Amino acid sequence: MTTNLRLPGRPEEITLPALLARNAAEHPDLPALSWREGDGAGWKTLSWGRVRREVAVLAAGYAALGVERGEHVLLMMGNRPEHWLSDLALVHLGAVPVTVYGTSAPEQIAHIARHSRARLAVVEGAGERDRWAPLLDDPGTPLERLVIAEAAEAGPHTAYGSVYANGTRLHRADGFEKAWQETRPEDPLTVVYTSGTTGDPKGVRLTHRNILLQSVRLDRGVHLPEHAEHVCYLPFAHIAERILGIYLPLLRAAHVRLVADPTAVAAAVRELRPVQFFGVPRVWEKLAAGVRAVLAGLPEEQRRAIDAAGDLARARAGHQERGEEVPAALEASYAGAKERVLDPLLRLAGLDRLVWTASATAPMPIDVVRFWAGWGITIMDAWGLTETSGVCTLNSNTPDGFRLGSVGRPIEGLELKVAPDGEILTRGATVFGGYLRPDGSVESAADAEGWFPTGDVGRLDEDGFLWLTDRKKELIITSNGKNVSPALVENTVKEHPLIGQALVHGDGRSYLVALLVLDPELAPAWAAARGITAPSLADLAEHPAVLEETARAVAAANARLNRTEQIKRYRLLAEEWGPATGELTPSLKLRRRVVREKYGTLIEGLYGEG
Repeated sequence: MTTNLRLPGRPEEITLPALLARNAAEHPDLPALSWREGDGAGWKTLSWGRVRREVAVLAAGYAALGVERGEHVLLMMGNRPEHWLSDLALVHLGAVPVTVYGTSAPEQIAHIARHSRARLAVVEGAGERDRWAPLLDDPGTPLERLVIAEAAEAGPHTAYGSVYANGTRLHRADGFEKAWQETRPEDPLTVVYTSGTTGDPKGVRLTHRNILLQSVRLDRGVHLPEHAEHVCYLPFAHIAERILGIYLPLLRAAHVRLVADPTAVAAAVRELRPVQFFGVPRVWEKLAAGVRAVLAGLPEEQRRAIDAAGDLARARAGHQERGEEVPAALEASYAGAKERVLDPLLRLAGLDRLVWTASATAPMPIDVVRFWAGWGITIMDAWGLTETSGVCTLNSNTPDGFRLGSVGRPIEGLELKVAPDGEILTRGATVFGGYLRPDGSVESAADAEGWFPTGDVGRLDEDGFLWLTDRKKELIITSNGKNVSPALVENTVKEHPLIGQALVHGDGRSYLVALLVLDPELAPAWAAARGITAPSLADLAEHPAVLEETARAVAAANARLNRTEQIKRYRLLAEEWGPATGELTPSLKLRRRVVREKYGTLIEGLYGEG
C-alpha cells in the first residue's frame, strides 16, 4: 500500500471533495499540481492548500454561469491547470464533468453534446472553439455557452479568466462548504465516453463510490513512496489518466506534473526522473524503439555488456515472479551490472528511479515486456475498462505478485469468471451502474446476477492470474470456422525491430493477410547499420534489403504460430498510423474498421494475388 494517510470516512462512504478538504487541512504546503506556462518555462506549482482555494473560486464562477447540481459540463482541453481545476470545481458544485477527447471528429462532438444534454462546454482555444461554436445554433443540441481557456481566442464567448474573476468576487466559504457536503457517494462523479473503436461513443456513468473504492483498492495493490510524483500526459478523457492523474493523487496527497504535449513525455521523464510511470502499450513500444535505435549505434563491446546485464536482470525477474528468493550470487552479479552498465544509461533517459511501471488498455507484446525486464524495469500489466472504473486485475510489485505476460490478479472486492465462449465477466462495487441514456437515465449492462460482460476474451490460470487473448468482437473467424486472435499474430510479427505496427485481416476468409508499417525510428537505424541509404521511409519500404528482411520477419513469426494464425500475404507500408489520421484511438488503440476502410483496395488486392 502506498499511503497511510487518514481517510475522512470509510471508502464506500466518502466523496472526492472530502479528500481535497483533508489534503488542504492536513497537508496544505505539499505540492499538488505543477505545469509549464510556455516552451522553456520553469514549473509553476500549487500546494494542496492553494488548490482548494482555487477550486472554491472557480466553483463560484461556474455557479454564476448557472451550472446546477447533477448537470453535465463538457470539457475539451489538454493537460493544463484550467482543465484539472475546473474538473474539481464542477464536482464541488455537484455537477458532472465530462471530458471529450481533443482529437474527436465534429460528428463525435455533436453526438456527445446531444447525448449528454450539456448546456456548457469549456474548451481550450481557437481550434476547439471553431468545432464547438456551430452547435450553439443547432436546435437539436442543448448547448448554450462556451468558455474559452485561452483569453485571446474567446471572441464573443466567455473567457475562462472572467469566470475566475467573477468567482473571486462572488465566492463565499459557507456556500462552498455546504454545496460539496450535500454530495452523496452514490452521486455521479463523472461520465466517460468510450473512445469509439466501433460505433458512437457510449457514456459510462461512474459514481463517487465507484471511483473512491477503485482508488483505495488500487493503492493497496501498488507500493510507492509517499506523495510520489505522477507524470500526467494522457488525455483526461481516458479513464486511466482520470484515475492516475486526478483521483489517486487526491487520495495520496500526491504531486501531479501536467505535460501539455504528449509527445514531450520522454523529455519530461528525463528531467523529472519519476518513481512511477504508466504508459499504454504503444507508448512502451515507442520508448523501447527509441532505446533500441540508440543501442544500434553503440560500440559492439558496450552492446555485449548491456546484453549480459540484461540476461542477469531477466533471470532475477524470473525468480521474483515465481515468488522465489533470488540466489545471492545472482543478486550480487545483477547489482554490480546494474550499477556499472544499466543505471548510467537509464539515468540519461530519466528511468533510473522507477519503482512502479505499468501498462493497460490492450495486450502488451511480450517481447516489449522482456525488453524492459532486461533493464531491471518490470512493467506491471493491468487490465480493466472504463465500465469497471479502470483496473480489474493488477500485477503487483511484490514477490509472486506478478506474471510477465499476464494482466495480474483481480483487485480486492472484484469477482471474475470466464464464460464458456471465453468472454470475461466481472462484478463488484467498482463496476458501473450502466450506460447513460439520452434522457439522463441509466441503462444497466449487467445480467440479473450482476455480471457485466467485458467483451474481452481470456483465461484464468491455476494461480488466479488472468491472461488476455483479444477483444471478443475483434476475433477473426476464418471461412473454415477457426478463431484467431489478431493481437496475438500482430504482436508476434512486431517483435522484429523493423515492424512498428501491424493489422491482420481474415474474417470469413480462408487465410490471413497483413498490413505492416515500418518503425519510423528503428527502420532507419537498421538500414544505416547496414550501409543502406534512402531519402525517406517510403523509399526504405521499397528497398530490396528491407523487403527481404521483412519476409524473414514474417517467416519467423509464422514459425511460432499455428497454421490458421499464419500470415500468407502482406504489404509493407511507410506511413505510421496515429490518432490524427484516424487509425488509432486517442488512447492509441487500433481502430481496425478505419484501417480496413482506408486500405480496403490494398487488402482485397492481397487476396487477389496469385
